[in-house]
Amino acid sequence: MKRIAVIPGDGIGVEVTQQAVKLLDRLRESGLAIDITSFDYGADRYLQTGVAITDDEMATLERDFDAILLGAIGDPRVPDHAHARAILLGLRFRLDLYINLRPVRLYDARLSPLRDVKAGDIDIVVVRENTEGVYAGMGGHLRKGTAEEVAIEEDINTRRGVERIIRAAFDYARSRGRRRVTLTDKANAMPHTGGLWRRTFAEVGQEYPDVAQDAVYADALALDLIRRPSGYDVIVAPNLFGDLLSDLTAALVGGLGVAPSANLHPGRPGLFEPVHGSAPDIAGTDRANPLAAFLTTALMLEQLGWPDEAARIEDAVRDAIVQGQTTADLGGSLGTEAVGDWICDRMARGAAV
Repeated sequence: MKRIAVIPGDGIGVEVTQQAVKLLDRLRESGLAIDITSFDYGADRYLQTGVAITDDEMATLERDFDAILLGAIGDPRVPDHAHARAILLGLRFRLDLYINLRPVRLYDARLSPLRDVKAGDIDIVVVRENTEGVYAGMGGHLRKGTAEEVAIEEDINTRRGVERIIRAAFDYARSRGRRRVTLTDKANAMPHTGGLWRRTFAEVGQEYPDVAQDAVYADALALDLIRRPSGYDVIVAPNLFGDLLSDLTAALVGGLGVAPSANLHPGRPGLFEPVHGSAPDIAGTDRANPLAAFLTTALMLEQLGWPDEAARIEDAVRDAIVQGQTTADLGGSLGTEAVGDWICDRMARGAAV
């Protein structure tokens, strides 16, 4: 039995998570050994109580669950994003989820802004370092609020942190038969951190002679991903560059509405979230695209040991896109609930074949 904690969160996170849980419930009823528990961590609770998530609650998630499915965190009523940082970054750092896995795949050429690409031409996985870099929160201000203000943000990179994410990228590539790992950095402008990444990449890469490897500056990679995305397979990146480039690659295949993610540390509960955010402007309108939530659920089930169910979900998402059974952002005319029903029905039909 695998225990899944569900945090719907805020805005459209609640709506897309509801569809994912509907699918999980159906899989559970058909025999999948999962138990689902929902938690109300989000803006409503934070505004009512002043508490985003306690240490005891984090300890419960860490101790009692195998995976955490998160909808989205963010609400304009909390303009400083305090609860979002406490929950999302808190879980990432508490569980040391150093791998941010961002796969992107083109299911239908109509979704890409690029010309002359076909379904399957873009199949990239960004493996982003998730606990160091400029997101470590080290820095400060001098003479804040004055004309002479100085702001410093430190870019923290440790040999241990760099090596483990590079090794994770190579292990991912090897285990899935992928052909190449590309390191991206700015070693030309940031020689200290870039030098650490390049040396470590070269050293670790010697242990994987079966996987092709190269290194490309992040700005050049951004340009080349537009020119020839089929030339890339697995990309390993420091925290900031991975954040930027994973959104760019998502744009090549239809946008954040089809962009899943996983935050991982082998042997610990993973945190799985669609990366589209809470989109408060469309919350409650039945317009949110739930496909990223379904693809995120597929990632979660794969990590939990159910690759066949994960593949079935991805096939259902592909069919929805190809057949136009989508929300308006992907050219369809269905609402959130209807897309969710279509995916669930498609899964049921597939299971019966």
